[in-house]
Amino acid sequence: MIFGGGSCSGATQDFAAARHEMVVRQIRSRGIISSGVLDAMASVPRHEFVPAAAQASAYCDEALPIGGGQTISQPYMVALMTNALQLTSTARVLEVGGGCGYQAAVLSLLAQEVIVVELQPALASASRERLARLGYCNVRVAEGDGSLGWPAGAPYDAILVSAAAPAIPPPLIEQLAEGGRLAIPVGGSQCQDLLRILKRSGELARESLCACRFVPLLGRYGWPSRVADEVHGSPV
Repeated sequence: MIFGGGSCSGATQDFAAARHEMVVRQIRSRGIISSGVLDAMASVPRHEFVPAAAQASAYCDEALPIGGGQTISQPYMVALMTNALQLTSTARVLEVGGGCGYQAAVLSLLAQEVIVVELQPALASASRERLARLGYCNVRVAEGDGSLGWPAGAPYDAILVSAAAPAIPPPLIEQLAEGGRLAIPVGGSQCQDLLRILKRSGELARESLCACRFVPLLGRYGWPSRVADEVHGSPV
């Protein structure tokens, strides 16, 4: 879901000023007050994670295409999902559908370790290089079917899914630690409900955060590739 009311100073090349305005107008003004999340969003250079042709729009209030049919999520959505995980400095986090690596960079400033699973080899390779170049040393990018999670690193204190699932993939629940949080968009291929799942004593408590629209999750517990080919517009 793309929320209105924000502004875009990304048309200028003063990226630091644009990033500050992004945090103030698009994130804090919409109710996210966690100092950790706000500081992380103010720190990560979003313009480094988009194609050169889109850098002038990097701090706009919208999702942007990054190639391969994928997008970098709207800044507010990145902040909202990060906030939902309630991370501590010792947290181990799994991100499913890493894309360009921007969400992982934000998570890395709040957690001890971030493991990213990206299905597309080209995106995974580019993200791995970019994160290393920018100094995000506690992020590991793996190639694979993210709907299966990453069993080798389980259990995780938090899991974030950056693509829309038709239902919650069972492997992600299995790999979530006791007391862990899962943020995931679930629903149809065109519109979803952003859910926060809390695993407590083997039971799941669900909370709906907002309506949203993400690119489809592919893989065993995702959508068939033909569904992704039919999705149009600018998902978050």
